Amino acid sequence: MGLSTIILAAGQGTRMRSDLPKVLQTLAGRPLLGHVLDCAAALGADDVCVVYGHGGEAVRGAFDGQALRWALQAEQLGTGHAVQQAMPDTPDGNQVLVLFGDVPLLTPGTCRRLVEETPAGDVAVLTVDMDDPTGYGRVIREGSSVTRIVEEKDASAGEKAVREINTGVLVCPANRLRAWLDNLGNDNAQGEYYLTDVIAMAVADGVTVHGVKADTWTEVMGINDRKQLAEAERTLQARLVGELMQQGVGFADPARVDIRGTLTCGRDVFIDVNAVFEGDVELGDGVTIESNNLVRDSRLGARTVVHSNCHIEGATTGVSCEIGPFARLRPGAELADDVKVGNFVEVKKSTIADGSKVNHLTYIGDSDIGKDVNVGAGTITCNYDGANKHKTTIGDGAFIGSGVELVAPVSIGAGSTVGAGSTISKDVGDDQLVFERARQKTVPGWKRPQKKGAK
Repeated sequence: MGLSTIILAAGQGTRMRSDLPKVLQTLAGRPLLGHVLDCAAALGADDVCVVYGHGGEAVRGAFDGQALRWALQAEQLGTGHAVQQAMPDTPDGNQVLVLFGDVPLLTPGTCRRLVEETPAGDVAVLTVDMDDPTGYGRVIREGSSVTRIVEEKDASAGEKAVREINTGVLVCPANRLRAWLDNLGNDNAQGEYYLTDVIAMAVADGVTVHGVKADTWTEVMGINDRKQLAEAERTLQARLVGELMQQGVGFADPARVDIRGTLTCGRDVFIDVNAVFEGDVELGDGVTIESNNLVRDSRLGARTVVHSNCHIEGATTGVSCEIGPFARLRPGAELADDVKVGNFVEVKKSTIADGSKVNHLTYIGDSDIGKDVNVGAGTITCNYDGANKHKTTIGDGAFIGSGVELVAPVSIGAGSTVGAGSTISKDVGDDQLVFERARQKTVPGWKRPQKKGAK
């Protein structure tokens, strides 16, 4: 039996007080709906339909190119009505799993358990026990089977005392779901078509309804406002960091790290406080990330140390590199082995070969730097002429003195030395000393000008 996943994502999300559709609010760097789609993909669903409404074009545009089926819910007439919009193109022979675009923490493991524990032809709902179930639909059982779900507004005093609540997540044969949805009514306090009414219909038709409990409330919590979004963020971060610690990654404080993408770590990695990882990041064996660093879409080789307050994006390093503090590696920065990029150094679209050092207050842009090069403090590769970018090449073993301006396009030969304070605009051959300075002049007895009226 195939699996169709229907994801309800049509809600306006007014409590977010945002122009951005609720399902596009970000959690760990990704839209809420993106996390739900990841769950569906992990289950191997052969048919995924997203029911959209408010902010429809923005929602569809955010996932352009993905193999999704889209169904428009033009009017918000309840969850049953929403699922109904997806049914015309849902294969009759499939099992249907209903998920919600604003429930992003649900794991593939829980969903898989729900699907696999539901016998063919039966129905199952995902439930959870809550200390305070106020506001949620109660699960009413006879023995182990679910007989109905009662929304709080329609519940009696006895029914309100039930602590097991409905999460909304449901598994049902497509052919039966289609028939039950066609017979839904809206005779309730909200005047809406409740998906939960399908449970009573299933029972009336003699179909067994199973209740499968989620392990924790946080896994099934819906996101309706900023406070809940922040709570979900911390919950997910704790989950991600916990998984890394089980793999052997060390954290100074697990609560003070943010992973907004995919973080892959080797053995004996250590991450200090206030580190942020975005996109796809890979840390090799023995990498140390000190405090207050942002690393985005980068790969850091084994035993590399990133000192505090660095910004690394779209960069790669070899083994045993040292970066920072207060360094910036921009996209296209490629460091080989044993490279040092020191404090207040910026590297952009450049390669730096083995053993080279760029220690202080320097800008390296659109450059190829050879092995064992020393670049002095305050050096600037002048790569931009106001219209185009140009390349600087520095050969193996060259020494660049402090305060040097290299006006690209320019090449410095292997083993050459550029004197401090020089502006170099012409190519330099191998093993040469080059400097370019104005002659120093001294004016005896010179006095600084004074402001008018000063004594």
